[in-house]
Amino acid sequence: MDQVVIANRLSDGLVVFLAAAPGSLQGEWKLRLEQASVASDDARAQELLALGVAAARQEQKVIEPYLIEVERTAEGLRPTLYRERIRCQGPTVRTDLGKQAEAREV
Repeated sequence: MDQVVIANRLSDGLVVFLAAAPGSLQGEWKLRLEQASVASDDARAQELLALGVAAARQEQKVIEPYLIEVERTAEGLRPTLYRERIRCQGPTVRTDLGKQAEAREV
């Protein structure tokens, strides 16, 4: 199963995703799941997680990076667990807020 690294940005609490080139010693935190680096095997997943944890400690811009499973759909990447889908999309009680509201504007 494909995996990406997810965390929360400390400045505003938003969910962010790690983007890093293979073999890179640095990554960048992105707001869109589609921009995340996808690990297709355990070795790459652990490499990305180690990079995310190191960045969290050094930069102190994000908190608690961890791996989530994603699947590729016609619409793009999608978390396999419902809990993670909610985290990625924003509040479920007010669809006029969060990322789901932004998606309607596009």
